[in-house]
Amino acid sequence: MRLVTAVIFIGHAAAFAPSANRSSLRPVTHLNSADEFVVGVLGDLHIDPRKMEDYETGKSHFMPIFEEAKEKHGNVAIVSLGDLGESKNCDHNPDSDSELFAGTSMCHEMAAGFLGSMGVPYDVVGGNHDLEGLDEFETDKENLEVYLKAHGKETPQFCRQIAEKTLLVGMGSTLFREAKFTSHEVTIDQQQIDWFENLVSTHKAEDGWKIFVFSHAPPNGSGIRIIQENHVVNGCCWLNHSSEKNCRKFIELVREHRCIKGWFSGHFHLGQDYQDSITFPTIDPSEGPYPNRGSCVFAQTSVMRAGTSRDGRQQSRLLRGTKDGFEICTIDHKNDGKVRVDATITYRDDNHEVGVYAHEDEAYEHDNYFKVYQPQEDDHAYVCGAEDEELCMLTPDPITDETVAWWKLSCGRVLGIVNGMMLEFDKSTLAPLGLVMSHDELAGKQVAIIDSGLEECMINFEEDGMDGADCADTEQDDSREQAVLVFDDDGVTVVQPNDDGSYWRKIVRNKIARMKERRREKAAVEFAQMFLPVRTEEEAKQKTLSTWGPYTTTSGVAKSTGVEGITKKAKELNVYSS
Repeated sequence: MRLVTAVIFIGHAAAFAPSANRSSLRPVTHLNSADEFVVGVLGDLHIDPRKMEDYETGKSHFMPIFEEAKEKHGNVAIVSLGDLGESKNCDHNPDSDSELFAGTSMCHEMAAGFLGSMGVPYDVVGGNHDLEGLDEFETDKENLEVYLKAHGKETPQFCRQIAEKTLLVGMGSTLFREAKFTSHEVTIDQQQIDWFENLVSTHKAEDGWKIFVFSHAPPNGSGIRIIQENHVVNGCCWLNHSSEKNCRKFIELVREHRCIKGWFSGHFHLGQDYQDSITFPTIDPSEGPYPNRGSCVFAQTSVMRAGTSRDGRQQSRLLRGTKDGFEICTIDHKNDGKVRVDATITYRDDNHEVGVYAHEDEAYEHDNYFKVYQPQEDDHAYVCGAEDEELCMLTPDPITDETVAWWKLSCGRVLGIVNGMMLEFDKSTLAPLGLVMSHDELAGKQVAIIDSGLEECMINFEEDGMDGADCADTEQDDSREQAVLVFDDDGVTVVQPNDDGSYWRKIVRNKIARMKERRREKAAVEFAQMFLPVRTEEEAKQKTLSTWGPYTTTSGVAKSTGVEGITKKAKELNVYSS
């Protein structure tokens, strides 16, 4: 099979002069050979203008590949997966020793210069750091406009025809300052979602269309390796992670539209030696249940520059395709740009394909640290009964770091214990969503699920704020009401759900809010040093506390804003909410 190479970079950008002919970056490639194409995919670049050597090296590894492809067929392009600049001060602004490089005008001009210097058209999707020019721009809108202008883009999304009935499609993040929760969630706005849905609906597999998608973070349901200790617990693992509806939207579109053949992402700074850095639409039945990923192969992309990798790898992706299928390869920047075929996908027809891994998992044993357990239907860790029984003891023994268990509630929500933490999982894909209870709250305790609904309506008009609401039915799906309890001999913790019924804690707010909070706390520490009997700044910090809302009690009347055990003494009663 004669293959064309597509290289996908999700990496750092180097200090290159901006392209003189920016308009040449955007046109559709001329189809010299109808069915062959090459795409370079680059992972998170995180360009640091002081450390450009690795970018020059990476470029030198790709140039011969691109030149050969241009001579053969001319259908060549680059896609950068975003996070173009280093989120640190890089001595780039003589007027500021604190300004972050990421998201600045200088950052995007340098990235455009690097990507445009390879002599082939490029596209880019915005990552979670690409609108981080906080000192230069007041709003996300202003920052986005400069980003788009620098890269010759009219919109955050793009669509490029790379070969006959073959599209490269990308969507980028558009929020940072205005993010509802963590600024590092990759947020695809509704306009882009609607555009993408229309595109895949009008380019059907039955008509021969094949679409390769690019985004900074992967979609929920992709099944690729992720990091529990960072992206999962902070709610920035998946596209639109904090929105239950929009988080699941992308995998639903993948399942419905079999024209989507591949999806490349970065974000995690993990290498490509793990076999689960690539996942296929289906798996061997002996390995687990059908994952329901449509016709799409998902691929994680590493980084180019040393110092930005979580596992020491410096790698990019190479995509090579024809009318018969495609290969996903690794370009190893620590091994003189060696090209390794990782997976070969052959089209059986317009709606089906066969994927084969080209090698076993080449990661080292200690890299299992990065692998997150994900439930599978009826696996050994599933605890049945929680959704049906009036009382279900989920963990017969005290929880340790080795405890693995998961269960379904009657409302369909899925919770589990992994690495000493309680997590919530998506009820459709079983992908991890976020942290419910941390290790320090859970270690040595047990979990039980009990019915909490009333046997009959008993109106208590004397309790403040209730006024006959005991029988109120707040469950939209009319499921049984249940309570999740964490307990030991010293007491019981009721794990209360959020307003939307989910359990995972959206703890991290956007960066602007956190910066303001830190400034307030710093001012409070200075106040304490002036007016409280403290001797040192450290002692002042220990005596300075913050309070947050919205809820601290089950009371229906606002009587207290204190938090038991933090800003006031804990109640004698040992049952409380978490």
